[in-house]
Order: sequence, then structure tokens, then C-alpha cells
Amino acid sequence: MINLGLMISSGAPRRAGGPDLPGGFGAIVGQAQWAEEHGFEGVWVGEGRLATNAVVGITLIAANTQRIKVGSGILPYRTRNAALMAVTWKTLDDLAPGRMRLGLGGWWEPLATRCGLPNAKPLKAMREVITVTKGMLAGEMVTHHGEFVDVDSVKFDGPTDDDGRAYPVPIYIGAVRMGMCRLAGELADGVLLDFLVPPSYNDLAMAAVRDGAKASGRSLDGFDVPQLIAASIDDDDPQKAIDDCKEFLTQYIAQQPHIAEFCGAEPELVDRIQSILGWPATKAEVRDAMGLVSNEITQQVAACGTTTQALDKINEWSDHGCTEAVITPLGADAFGTLDQLAAKANLKKLGAT
Repeated sequence: MINLGLMISSGAPRRAGGPDLPGGFGAIVGQAQWAEEHGFEGVWVGEGRLATNAVVGITLIAANTQRIKVGSGILPYRTRNAALMAVTWKTLDDLAPGRMRLGLGGWWEPLATRCGLPNAKPLKAMREVITVTKGMLAGEMVTHHGEFVDVDSVKFDGPTDDDGRAYPVPIYIGAVRMGMCRLAGELADGVLLDFLVPPSYNDLAMAAVRDGAKASGRSLDGFDVPQLIAASIDDDDPQKAIDDCKEFLTQYIAQQPHIAEFCGAEPELVDRIQSILGWPATKAEVRDAMGLVSNEITQQVAACGTTTQALDKINEWSDHGCTEAVITPLGADAFGTLDQLAAKANLKKLGAT
């Protein structure tokens, strides 16, 4: 059975159930409750642009669900003090014991630099943040005088923390390039892989993870590999579903260098797409440029077309190391895609016998 996760979107409509909250949070909670009811393994909430604070959504989801795992996918790793990052997830674990997952990754440029947190020495910075956060969640007294994190004799000091209580919050690195994959294998509990990459990318990523684990002498037993997967399904009109993902892929090729690097597009194609799309790109520009992108390359990096085609593609990523397919549904009928996947993947609904 395939483990499915859901990338929560503040822009998707709210299904029945869930509180009616302002600012899109009713939709966020409703999506999480739907995923829980339909047997999804986990939900992930992202934070990148200066639009929504992920911790608010994560807290609401944790308070309004019962069993589903809830994670940040991702939280920019330098936007919170490491000690306060740890205490935030300690508090969330108190709210939803054993269900929280902390995913950390890089902040987009040029936004990071504009906010005074440029992505300088990302591997060193990530190592320092995880070292301190992980130590505190283990109930330890932590001292770390680093370039990016400087703490002196800090530990949790709540009423139940005198005995060094640990909080079982796994830490994931939202990795793109192999250095971060290696670091995840060395000291994280999992790696959250990106979308719009072919299954062959996973082979490179997992080799780097194994290299990191070997360097630190640790076992990868229990190491988790969720992966974001762009998906759209339409059994009546498969081309429409493919076009949903093609449009998404086209914009990411133009604007996200790591996607352009790893999606399998030839450099000449990348150059042509980038010559058409500006920043920010208009819908007309994206439509013009997506005519350059073939169905073949789209279906190499996205789960789209018919339900069978989408599930076959998800199984490919699973065969190459993915342990949880975290679906980013695209198109006008996002929940139609999720309904089809949940039904055909034989997920066990909440309360089903």
C-alpha cells in the first residue's frame, strides 16, 4: 500500500468539516481533516513567501485532528532562533503528542537577503540549527557557540522538564542538492525531497543520504523519505490533467534554478522558457512558454493523466526510495485528484474496519 501525504494549500477550497476561520485557515483545517478521514499518512504546511505563518496553520491542524502526522514542509531554517524553534515544537508535541514533524529548508532568494538572512553557508547554518534544536528536544542542556547559532547552557524549563524529558519530534531537511541530502543522512531523521524531479533523481539523493550516514557511523533504519509530488488526474480528459502539471512545471523551470537543473529539461529549452517568462510571470507568458514543454517531460516529473498513470508514476518514486508521496494537487479540481488517488490506492479511511 502506498503511503500518501498532502501538501496543504491556503488557496484550495474547504471541504465539509473544520471551523470557519478567516484568512484561509478554515480551508487549511478542512483539508487536513479530509486527509485524516481518507487515510493519508500526514499533512505538511509550507512557508516561503511573506504570506502566511506556517506555525499558525500547523497549530490549528494539530488541535483539530486526531491521528494524522503534521509537519512543516518546510520552515525556513534561519527565520527563528534555534532555541525558540525547539520550544515551539515542544509545545506542539504537547498539543498533539507523537504527531509532529519539523521540516527545515532554505528560504527563497532574493527574499532571504532582503529580510537580512542571506543563504550564506547553508550547510553550516543548517548543521548548527539542527544540532541545537535536536539537542534541546532530547531534553539536554545545550551550549553551542557557532557562526549562525550561539546559545549558552539552554534547556527547556517547563514544570515537567526537570528530569530532562525528551520530545519525540523528528527533524527533516528539505533538501534539493546533494550536500543537503548528505547532511540529512548524517544527522536528520528524514529528508523531504522536492517535486518536479524524475525518479532517477532519487537515486542520486539516496546515495548522498547513505554517504552521510556512513560518515557519521549511523544506521538508516527508520529514516524517512517523504517527497513532494505534483499531481493532476482527469480520467475523462487526461490531456487537461497533463496540462495542469505542464503549466506548473513551465513556471518552475523559469523561476526555480534547482528545478531547471534537475527536472531533465535540456539547457536550450530552459533558456527559451526563461526568455519568454518575466518576473513575476503573467498567465499569458506561462501559456506561451508551456507550448515548448512536451507531455513526455511533464509525465517524467509529475503524476498526471489518468488515475492509473498517476499511481504508476507515484510507485516509481516509491521504488526509488520515497516512503510517503506528499501530493501537491494541481488544477481546478484538486480534490477530484485526491479522491481518485485515495480510492485507487486503497487507503484505509478513519473509522473503517
